[in-house]
Amino acid sequence: QVQLVESGGGLVQVGGSLRLSCAVSGRTLTSLSMGWFRQAPGKEREFVAAISRGGGITLYGDSVKGRFTISRDNAKNMVYLQMNSLKPEDTAVYCCSADRNSPPTTNTYDYDYWGQGTQVTVSS
Repeated sequence: QVQLVESGGGLVQVGGSLRLSCAVSGRTLTSLSMGWFRQAPGKEREFVAAISRGGGITLYGDSVKGRFTISRDNAKNMVYLQMNSLKPEDTAVYCCSADRNSPPTTNTYDYDYWGQGTQVTVSS
């Protein structure tokens, strides 16, 4: 059973930065495409970023492109989301996700495993 545990969320001011981490256990990370999604109160889950098994392919949602960077360290079983130039609209619970079967996608339904999430709050 794959387990995903996020950390690194918190309260930050507009324009600030945070780095989220996702610790993966229960399966070799190289067998998983990984993604980050977020959900704000009253809104649907939104795709943020995804990365292929080897890290050579990355995808980003339009609202974070150029500000966020997804990366992975397969040796450490870790996935990261570096978030820069944060805006109030980035406030949400951020969840790490893992996909056993396909290249990285933006589709929520392709992901098999999910973490509990970490809260990110951007204050103005």
